Amino acid sequence: MRKLLTLAITTMVLGTAMAGFAADAPPGVKNIVIVPGAFVDGSGWRVVHDILVHKGYTVSVVQPKIETLANDIEQTREQIRKQDGPVVLVGHSYGGAVITQAGNRDKVKALVYVAALVPDVGESVSQLVGSMPAPSNDVVPTRDGHLFFAQDKFGTDFAGDLTTNRTAFMAVSQVPATAAAFGATMQVAAWHDKPTWAVVATQDRALSPDLERWMYKRANAKVTEIKASHVVYISQPEAVANVIEDAARNAH
Repeated sequence: MRKLLTLAITTMVLGTAMAGFAADAPPGVKNIVIVPGAFVDGSGWRVVHDILVHKGYTVSVVQPKIETLANDIEQTREQIRKQDGPVVLVGHSYGGAVITQAGNRDKVKALVYVAALVPDVGESVSQLVGSMPAPSNDVVPTRDGHLFFAQDKFGTDFAGDLTTNRTAFMAVSQVPATAAAFGATMQVAAWHDKPTWAVVATQDRALSPDLERWMYKRANAKVTEIKASHVVYISQPEAVANVIEDAARNAH
C-alpha cells in the first residue's frame, strides 16, 4: 500500500513538473507560415522559429525555389492549406512578393513583412527595387537567366551585422533566383484587405530602408524599425519574433 501511495505521489509531482515545461496555447492566431527571401534558405529562421514554438505557436517555413513566382505562391498556398486553423503569413525580401499574392486566402488573418518587398497589383520585385536609389548594386546575373548576390559583397551589404565566418558560408551556399521570378507581376495584393505588420531594417544595404518605409506606409502597415542588416531575422531574432507575435495576437 505504501509503495502504491509513493508511486501515485511521484506520478502526480512529475506530471505537474512536466506541465510547467509545456507552452500554453497562445491567444489569437496559432499558426505561423514563413516565406524566406532570395539568396538564402529557411535555416536562418531557426531562432525565430524556436522562440515562437516555445511560446506555443505552430511554425512552418516554406522554401521557395525562386524559379517562377507562380510556383512559389502555389507552394506557399499549399502550406497554408495544411494548417489547422487561421494563419499569420510572414515574408522576407522576395518572400514579401510571395505572401502578397498567396495571402489572398480566408485562412490568412495577417501579413508580416520583414525587410520585404510589398508590391501592388501590376508591380514586380524588379520594378519596385528600381523605383528608388538602392544602397548597393550587388545582384549579379548569370548566362542561364539566374541571379546571385555578389559573394565578395555578401558580408558587407547583405548581412553586415553577422560574423565573417557565417557570412562567408552564406555567400557560397546561396539559393539563386531567376530574373523571371523577379520580373513577374502581381495579380492581387492581399495587403489591401488584411491587417499588416512590417519591419524596417534600418541598416539594410540590400534593400533600401526608405523604399521599405514607402511601401509599408502605402500598405498601412504597423511598422517597427530595427537597427539591423537585411537579415534582421538572424541578427535580431527576438525583435522579429515579437512583431510576428503581435500580429498573431491582434489579427482578426
